[in-house]
Amino acid sequence: MVQLTNSGTKSCTVLLEDFRQRGHKPLHAEKIIFDQVNERDVYNITAPFEDEGETVIAGRVEHRDSEVSEVHFFVNRNGVWVPRENAPVFALQDPFYTKINGELIVGGVETFSHPEKEGMLNWRTVFYRGASLSQLERFFVGPDAMKDLRLVQLADGSIGVFTRPQGVKGGRGKIGYTNVPSLDNLSHEVIDEAPILEGLIHEDEWGGCNEIHLLPNGLLGVLGHIARFGEAGKRHYYPMVFVFNPYNRTLSDVEIIAERANFVVGPAKRDDLVDVVFSGGLVRHPDGTADLYAGTSDAEAQKLRIIDPFAKYV
Repeated sequence: MVQLTNSGTKSCTVLLEDFRQRGHKPLHAEKIIFDQVNERDVYNITAPFEDEGETVIAGRVEHRDSEVSEVHFFVNRNGVWVPRENAPVFALQDPFYTKINGELIVGGVETFSHPEKEGMLNWRTVFYRGASLSQLERFFVGPDAMKDLRLVQLADGSIGVFTRPQGVKGGRGKIGYTNVPSLDNLSHEVIDEAPILEGLIHEDEWGGCNEIHLLPNGLLGVLGHIARFGEAGKRHYYPMVFVFNPYNRTLSDVEIIAERANFVVGPAKRDDLVDVVFSGGLVRHPDGTADLYAGTSDAEAQKLRIIDPFAKYV
């Protein structure tokens, strides 16, 4: 198995410079067009996945001047993605999916009134499971104030759990990891006790996992995001990857794999969100390329063809 080494935490600025110096320029960028959403934006999408013989994309749907969000499931009709007939609609943000024991797992971020801070919102990650989209049932709710919980089935059948604590343990948001024998063993205690993975997120910045790939050698290819505040409170989000060995907890260095300037020019939800790319999913191809599906500037969804960032670890 590939031996993983980590040279220590680097800031977004340094990682971005490393990305630009590597010279792996994206091969192609295109917007993904959605329709029949009542003039709302669709962004922070998943990669496409198969459900009952049809290719589906989940996306965050909301008005430009609001963050009241729904997750819809879309199918392609003549090059345009439209809501799938009779598919569920969830009051969530930032959808994701995985497969565990052949079962579809779908989740997202649920917002709700903060119990202590009047007029403020809190959030948590919720999970649904079922044989297909039409059979999804809610089965687990993560701890309050934690986004970016992700699950993956390991080569030995157990379940890897990536967490993102904030506050005393995680600052603005770091990545933790633990594993459980099965979905039935998920609990707030297990998640809260997951150790932080060192060498990933700079102390003044934040990040999280978006999609986990089980590689043929048993390693985990992690697609995520890292972010920082810039001038005048503007946010800068970058798609990143790292590779993790869940058996000895070694990991590779973080690599930024794209930046907003690599995508097609488009609108932003607000002025402070212009330089935002939120990773959704990665579809890897046999020719050594991969398609990165992402939300751009909290207003649109795009697809970017890049060099497969996990190929060198297999």
